[in-house]
Amino acid sequence: MRATIIHKPGDIRIEDVPEPKILRPTDAIIRTAATCVCGSDLWDYRGINPVDEPHPMGHEYVGVVEEVGGEVTSVKPGQFVVGSFATSDNTCPNCRNGYQSSCVHREFMSTCQAEYIRVPTADGTLVATPDQPADDLIPSLLTLSDVMGTGWYAAVAAEVGPGSTVVVVGDGAVGLSGVIAARELGAERIIAMSRHASRQRLATEFGATDIVTERGDEGIARVEELTGGIGADSVLECVGTQESMLQALRSTRPGGNVGFVGVPHGVAIDGQELFFSHVALRGGPAPVRRFLPDLIDRVLDGRINPGKVFDLTLPLDEVAEGYRAMDERRAVKALLRP
Repeated sequence: MRATIIHKPGDIRIEDVPEPKILRPTDAIIRTAATCVCGSDLWDYRGINPVDEPHPMGHEYVGVVEEVGGEVTSVKPGQFVVGSFATSDNTCPNCRNGYQSSCVHREFMSTCQAEYIRVPTADGTLVATPDQPADDLIPSLLTLSDVMGTGWYAAVAAEVGPGSTVVVVGDGAVGLSGVIAARELGAERIIAMSRHASRQRLATEFGATDIVTERGDEGIARVEELTGGIGADSVLECVGTQESMLQALRSTRPGGNVGFVGVPHGVAIDGQELFFSHVALRGGPAPVRRFLPDLIDRVLDGRINPGKVFDLTLPLDEVAEGYRAMDERRAVKALLRP
C-alpha cells in the first residue's frame, strides 16, 4: 500500500509499505476514506521536532472497517467509522472520567496518511456512523478525529457557556473549530485573533463576532478595549508558542479560564504572574473520544460544518504539496484522498 514517510525536515515522500495486519485481538484494520495534514505535523516538517530516521506520518482518519480482531464487538467490517488520534479502551478510570487521551492503554496514532491503518483498542477508539455517510460529509467527519474535537475540548476546558465572551488565539484549523465550539456552547461574543483575510472570513462564517489583527501587547490591549478593560471569560489557546500562551493568559479576566490545546513548544509561565492573575488553566491532548458521538450527530444533522477548514484537497500521492502549502500558509488544512 501507499503511505506517507518523512525522511528529514522538508522531505515528505509517498512509498510502498506492507499493509497493516491484526496484531492483537483488540485491533481493527481500516481502509482510509480520507486523511489529512495537521498543523502539528509541521513541527516535524519544519525540523522543530527532530527527525532522526524515516517514519510514517498522520494521525487523523475516517474510513471503512476491513477486518477486526477476535475481541472486537462494537464495530464490524463494512461500517464507516471515525476514530480519535489517541487510542483508548474507554473503560479505564481515566476514560470513565472523560479523559480518554490519558487512557492507561493509550497509543498515539502515527501512520494515518496511508491507504490502510491499524487501530489498537478499536472498541474504545472507533465510533461507527449509522450508515455510509454522503461524500460531502466526509471532510467534516474527518475533522472530528482531531481538530474539531480539539477545538471543542479547548472550549469545554475554558468553560465556555451561554452568554460568555470568548477569545480564540490561533486561526488555524483548531482555532477555527474552536470558534464553532464556542458558538455551539452558547457564547454571546467570540473574538477571533487573526491576521489572514481568508481565515477571518471563515471565522466570521463560523460565528466570530469580532476580529483582532494585533498581536502581543497590542493584541492584549485591543481585547481589553473590546471587553471594557476586563478581559474575556474564556480564552482558547490553539497555537502552542510562548507568544500565544502569554496572549491567552493576559486576555483573560480575573476568575476566567484558559483552555490550551496547542502543543507547547518553548512555553514557560511565570508563577507569580499566574498566581496574581486568578486565571485557571486546563489543557492537554484532547479527549476526542468523549465528544465523538455528539459531534458526529451535529455533523450528520447539518448543525456544524467544520469540513470548511479544508481549503485544499489532494490525492494521497501529492501529500508533499499539502505539507508545502500549509507550511507556506497557502492552505489552512490539506485533505488527502487515498
